[in-house]
Amino acid sequence: MITRRSALSVTLAAGGAALTGAGLTPLLAARARPTTRAAAKAQTVEKFRRPMPLLPEKRPAGRTGKADVYVMTMKPARAQILPGPPTDVLTYDGHFPGPLIRARAHRPVIIRQRNRLTVPTAVHLHGAAVPPGSDGDPMDVIEPGTDRVYHYPNRQPHAPLWFHDHAHHLEAENTYRGLSGSYLLTDATERALPLPRGAYEVVIALRDARFDAGGQLAYAMGDRARNTLLANGVPYPYFQVAARKYRLRLLNASNQRRFELRLADGSPLTQIGSDGGLLTAPHTTDRIALSAGERADVVVDFSRYPVGTSVVLKNTTGTGPAEEIGEILRFDVVRTAHDPSRIPARLRTLPPLPRPDTQRTVVLRMDEGGEHPGAYIDEKEYDPQRVDARIKFNTSELWTVTNANARAEHNFHLHLVQFRVLERAGRPPEPGESGLKDTIHLAPGETVRLQAVFDNYRGRYLYHCHMFEHGVRGMMATMHIQ
Repeated sequence: MITRRSALSVTLAAGGAALTGAGLTPLLAARARPTTRAAAKAQTVEKFRRPMPLLPEKRPAGRTGKADVYVMTMKPARAQILPGPPTDVLTYDGHFPGPLIRARAHRPVIIRQRNRLTVPTAVHLHGAAVPPGSDGDPMDVIEPGTDRVYHYPNRQPHAPLWFHDHAHHLEAENTYRGLSGSYLLTDATERALPLPRGAYEVVIALRDARFDAGGQLAYAMGDRARNTLLANGVPYPYFQVAARKYRLRLLNASNQRRFELRLADGSPLTQIGSDGGLLTAPHTTDRIALSAGERADVVVDFSRYPVGTSVVLKNTTGTGPAEEIGEILRFDVVRTAHDPSRIPARLRTLPPLPRPDTQRTVVLRMDEGGEHPGAYIDEKEYDPQRVDARIKFNTSELWTVTNANARAEHNFHLHLVQFRVLERAGRPPEPGESGLKDTIHLAPGETVRLQAVFDNYRGRYLYHCHMFEHGVRGMMATMHIQ
């Protein structure tokens, strides 16, 4: 568990290195080492014995003008994740994972975040176009015992957003211990479509974890032994469904694990959206790949199965024993139901991209080998005092982003804007990446080309690898839209 003492140690280490990651990595790595054999051993969990809960929906505390006002408290809690003693977690409003906020485009949301933890926090609404003061800058923290008000104008199209901690050097462990939640932004375009809704639209937050022998979350920097998979905070649950279509809003809330999701019987999945909302047209596939921070909007038609049938959602990639990381949750078809929903052949229209005003390159690299590997963007560790990219407001830029590592995976997240993927490894993007994105996976040695329009807000924002431990080690940079 992060303590106030450890947070102060991190702050002092950062200050001693001129607020870069250079002096910090050894401290974090030293704190990360498991102290006992028991701490390194995950508990065995019997699969498909507990139901998958729905995320609790957060309701506004009131309204001011046209804005919905929320009050949310970050506080420690105990969650019944494993059999036996409950697990200590960090939460929004006592929920693990955090709650779901439903918002509407052009209807602002104001959230008073109350930090009742012992460590600083910063709340980032991932995928949102918000003013810089509400973006959750890593250095703009909420100190323990204090509050901060975040303003979310929601002046953007529909998108499955999520919020998580972003306090510098603490975001990886804070988020791992529970500081994440979901935020579904809808608009008239989305609401006009006859897609599954109500009880048949389900948010599923996926992640991995490792537990010690006492049932507590074990945190270690870059830990590759997080082999217990959770869906909405429960390991390997079942979820009862009707024999009809369901809209599954999938989020990879892991610190660094990538998922490749398939139904065990090979049945098709219809992807209708990604990070930035609906695709232009549905895409039928047998797998959905999600790196850390990515989202996918998927329709599964369970009417193909007789009542009494079960089908497992499998994961087919990543480190760990197949019996631990190969299955995530089980869908149990328990009843019939009327289904007026359908998937239109056309979902939305995206405007054509303008001719880019500027092109730039970004190189992601991490040291491969050594006890305390550094992580870099353009061979620089993150320094919050430095501006790495100056961007003219209301222009469009084409970014060529490369993973320079031979073995390490990365991904890439832009704050403030959604982007369009133009190429992956010299080829057009796959259909699932053809819509609006804010986070994208890069395999070792891979290059992607993407284009974004910077027409929302002026100010400083981050771009970084969204594998949290890579960002903590220095793989973050600052852009200034002027």
